[in-house]
Amino acid sequence: MDIAHLPRRTFLRGTAGLVAAGAAGLLLPRAAQAQDVPRIYSCAEWGARPPADALTTLDHPADRVLIHHIACPNSTDYSLAHAFQVARDDQHDHIDNNGWSDTGQHFTVSRGGYRLEGRHGSLDALRGGTTMIQGAHCPGQNTNAIGIENEGTYTSVEPPEAQWASLVVFCAYICRQYGIPVEEIKGHRDFYNTECPGDRLYAKLAQLRDEVSMQVAHDLAQLAGRQ
Repeated sequence: MDIAHLPRRTFLRGTAGLVAAGAAGLLLPRAAQAQDVPRIYSCAEWGARPPADALTTLDHPADRVLIHHIACPNSTDYSLAHAFQVARDDQHDHIDNNGWSDTGQHFTVSRGGYRLEGRHGSLDALRGGTTMIQGAHCPGQNTNAIGIENEGTYTSVEPPEAQWASLVVFCAYICRQYGIPVEEIKGHRDFYNTECPGDRLYAKLAQLRDEVSMQVAHDLAQLAGRQ
């Protein structure tokens, strides 16, 4: 079972209108369906164990994105194989040590920029854009916020460029799919007494929101051009 108290590290016309909409956080639910979808590796692809208990599918979309760091070593192995191992290690820790049903967060971004599903069912729910899997990444936020773990520890250093760029694209996709305003991209510490996601990554969240807003506007402008 998931122990909630345990700490865890209409369509606007015209490009100008789309940019303004993105900056204002007026994001369109599931607008990414006609876009190129970012590559996200599923639980099956990285070799996840089955969940220890049944997971809960919630009949509503997410309304927030919560940014975490794993608080693990800042590896210089940026390979896909390493990203898969990080996902397996995280799941083992969450199930075997925390006693949770599965990986606590919905998704993980490796230092090499690979995006991976964390909790089973999260990827299908995201693609659908109308439901979400209940998480175990932050007390009080597990039934409404999508949790993204970033491999590494960001108390004194910033994420590598590949990870950052991947996170921007990923957050833009999540916001488009669920219709989440960019203002609702928050840090773990905003809702829990924790150092997560680290001082340096937390300090970049305003920049993250700005870059995600621009990415969303860009994607929507491309979509408008295909109409």
